[in-house]
Amino acid sequence: MAENALVSMLRIKELRQRIGFTLFWLIVFRLGTFLPIPGINLTALKIYFASGSGGVTDYLDFFSGGAFKNFSLFMLGVMPYISAQIIIQLLIVVFPSLKKMMEEEGGRKKISLYTRLGTIVICLIQSWALVGWARSIDGAVTISPALYTLFALTTVTAGSLFLVWIGEQITKRGVGNGVSLIIFAGIVARLPNALYALAVKIRAGEVNPVFAIVVILMFVVVVTLVVYEQQGQRKIPVTYAKRVVGRKMYGGQNTYIPFKINPSGVIPVIFASSLLTLPLQIIKTVGVQAKWLQSVEQFLDPRGAPHLILYVIFIIFFAYFYTQVTLNPTEISKQIRENGGSIPGIRSEKMEEYLTKILNRIVLPGAIYLAMIALIPTLIQGLFKFPSELAYLLGGTSLLILVGVDLDTMAQIESILKMHHHDGLTKHGHIKGRNL
Repeated sequence: MAENALVSMLRIKELRQRIGFTLFWLIVFRLGTFLPIPGINLTALKIYFASGSGGVTDYLDFFSGGAFKNFSLFMLGVMPYISAQIIIQLLIVVFPSLKKMMEEEGGRKKISLYTRLGTIVICLIQSWALVGWARSIDGAVTISPALYTLFALTTVTAGSLFLVWIGEQITKRGVGNGVSLIIFAGIVARLPNALYALAVKIRAGEVNPVFAIVVILMFVVVVTLVVYEQQGQRKIPVTYAKRVVGRKMYGGQNTYIPFKINPSGVIPVIFASSLLTLPLQIIKTVGVQAKWLQSVEQFLDPRGAPHLILYVIFIIFFAYFYTQVTLNPTEISKQIRENGGSIPGIRSEKMEEYLTKILNRIVLPGAIYLAMIALIPTLIQGLFKFPSELAYLLGGTSLLILVGVDLDTMAQIESILKMHHHDGLTKHGHIKGRNL
């Protein structure tokens, strides 16, 4: 039973330590979002943002867990690291030499190093842009421009790298994917402010209470759709022939390869959001002095049609891209053949073609489904004139991240419970996937 599973989580020392370790570093992350860069006047910032900056600023603040408007050490969050990952992965596809290097011994460590160096470069570019923006806010900078520039470049870059380190530590010694959990924690932390903003709007008569009920119901429906989509899978049967190794006989079993309808999970959403956030962070700051960049900023406004269209395109692109990186039909076919396996009804030389065809058939509908879930709530909430804090929280992007990360974390906890011979978190002892 689920109740017994929760008790088992506390009884198992390893799991208890992992959960405690994860919670400790997430608390450190939340505390860091309130620590401003040296030389920043928080009172001046509050007055500036209270005057109604909105739009892009609210969008960037939402994905940093409130750190962006505080001009805190973690104001860039982990998005620079994700952007660097995207760039490196694209370069690996474009340049075969990088792919070959990654497959060699120690290659992944080199790729990881390049990703960190790319993160530093992106952080320096973004923090340099933020320096100019802070100077444009009356009374925001309380020290000399040169000293503030040095502090801003150093602390913001170090803050993002520290968050990346925290994410890696959580992945190794905690539960779930650390970087994804940091984004998850930032989104969840915005919930109280979002509900308060909604209550204020309802009391002021700016939001109809009926609309609030409709959005809550829509929230439940979207969560259900996300869970259904994340758990859907296509099972490819594989038969392994009997083999004699020495005096023992191996094989002779039937199994299957579970291809999820959305193999890349929540990664396309995070990548698409990161790719659209990167230029907005730079444009928001530099655009104060460059009018042509202000036009680009309006074009990429999160509430506008161009942004939503690009968002859909990026989600579909990264769904295909990440699937090809993680589920290579050629590598899967090679492993099946090397272990004496075969797919019933499919000739050995046609195995790659068959698996590629199956993946293409399930990835496209899955990516479109993912994009629809990401867009529909945002469009509807825009019509209801909900406060931006709640609109972003209940929008498809945040829900996809919240549900996806939650399911992945539950699956990891589930596996640890099974290792210690305990029932899982669900009634039947495992999180079921839907066979499509």
